[in-house]
Amino acid sequence: MTSAVLGGGVAVGGYKLLESEPGNVAQTTVASDPQVRYTSAMRSSAYAAPEGLNFVAAAAATTPAVVHVMTEYKAEPASQQSRMMQMDPFLRQFFGDQFEGRQREPQGGGEGSGSGVIIAANGYIVTNNHVIDKASKITVVLDDKRKFDAELVGADPSTDLAVLKVKADNLPFIKYGNSDDVKVGQWVLAVGNPFNLNSTVTAGIISAKGRSIGILAREQNGMGVESYIQTDAVVNPGNSGGALVNTNGDLIGINSAISSHTGSFEGYAFAVPSSIVSKVVDDLLKYKVVQRALLGVHIQEVDARLASEKKLNTLNGVYVQGLNEKSSAAAAGLKTGDIITDINGVPVNTAAQLQEQVSRFRPGDKIKVGYLRGSNKEVANATLFNASNTTAVVHELPAEAAISYEGAKVSPVAARLQNSLGIEGGAQISGIKGSNFKETGMADGFIITRIDKNAVHKPADVQAYLDQAKNNSGALVEGVYPDGRKAFYPIGRE
Repeated sequence: MTSAVLGGGVAVGGYKLLESEPGNVAQTTVASDPQVRYTSAMRSSAYAAPEGLNFVAAAAATTPAVVHVMTEYKAEPASQQSRMMQMDPFLRQFFGDQFEGRQREPQGGGEGSGSGVIIAANGYIVTNNHVIDKASKITVVLDDKRKFDAELVGADPSTDLAVLKVKADNLPFIKYGNSDDVKVGQWVLAVGNPFNLNSTVTAGIISAKGRSIGILAREQNGMGVESYIQTDAVVNPGNSGGALVNTNGDLIGINSAISSHTGSFEGYAFAVPSSIVSKVVDDLLKYKVVQRALLGVHIQEVDARLASEKKLNTLNGVYVQGLNEKSSAAAAGLKTGDIITDINGVPVNTAAQLQEQVSRFRPGDKIKVGYLRGSNKEVANATLFNASNTTAVVHELPAEAAISYEGAKVSPVAARLQNSLGIEGGAQISGIKGSNFKETGMADGFIITRIDKNAVHKPADVQAYLDQAKNNSGALVEGVYPDGRKAFYPIGRE
């Protein structure tokens, strides 16, 4: 069975990098128009490839801006690590001996490493979420061996991207290319730090576009966004978060995954395209959380079998199996049995392509959905919604909203985790071992979403509803773990 190993992504949004003259470092300013996104406007001809195939200029331009991301982890109880290993085979596959070392020595913590890309001269860096996830300390080492402590600005597990910030100026950075212009067969370079081998450059071609390998869908409860650029440039563990560039040195993707039987490169590597990355990082810089727009359809790719079964007149597009109630698609008039053919005129023939196009937008944005109903070509005007079927902006809840109850800490749920789980609100519990919850069977990290018939939107709801239950025969607590597992715990009931 083929296994996959994940890596990272890059972009800037809401911020615009301005370059006064070719070769000068850029200054970072907030764009006057919040909708302005940093894309191909920053392209430069300073490192245009000479006549014929030559990777020297691109390597020279990009290597100084790809950094080594080093992480440290606090020791965790062996039982908790064992649960994490069981529920997250990706972590076991990606970290390999490093992660297993942490399991063998729970008192000693552990270390990990990956790559990152400097995207602004004043210290903004993009890497993978899985490179820095749960790290107690993040250190960035530049190509010139300078070392900085890094602050986590924001992360998005659904795309496996994260943004770091170091206190430095006049840093080298990589300019964006346009991943929409990438062609199959085009030469590219992968730049990163595989196996702690600093500043490694490998070359290959684009093998495919719009590729989905299912790993984020598994890890993010079906909410992961995958539409990878596939390449045969050599990528190994440690390349995660590194750059995929064209022969001009333009950033077209972030090396994100490999498909392998062994955990090492076997010819198939995958990168998050810059079109997705730019929007994600834009949101993280502006809101600290990604504004996830949803069309709200359940789809199936059209193939010969489905076309025969449903008597379809085409093999193109994606088939609408169903729609979420009160979804954007339902409000726009789409129905089960329709075939979505394009978004804003861009053809979509796979679930990954549809997902990629929709992921570029925020709740409240309007798109045109081309579709077939029978033999008739139609266009629907859809206003995209968030996971709660509204157009509201989702904000990160303040940490000070946490409360202490019955000896445990009850905290608000990060908006990005709400989005990935498809929940609204909730309250996450920790410190169970030393609390009155220790006999319930709950584990740290459990998110309470309902107590009896009452929906839990914030930590204070937990205290209110459980205090009320003390006067009755107890309560049934319902919720979900961050990995998507649902659970129910009776409290105060014999």
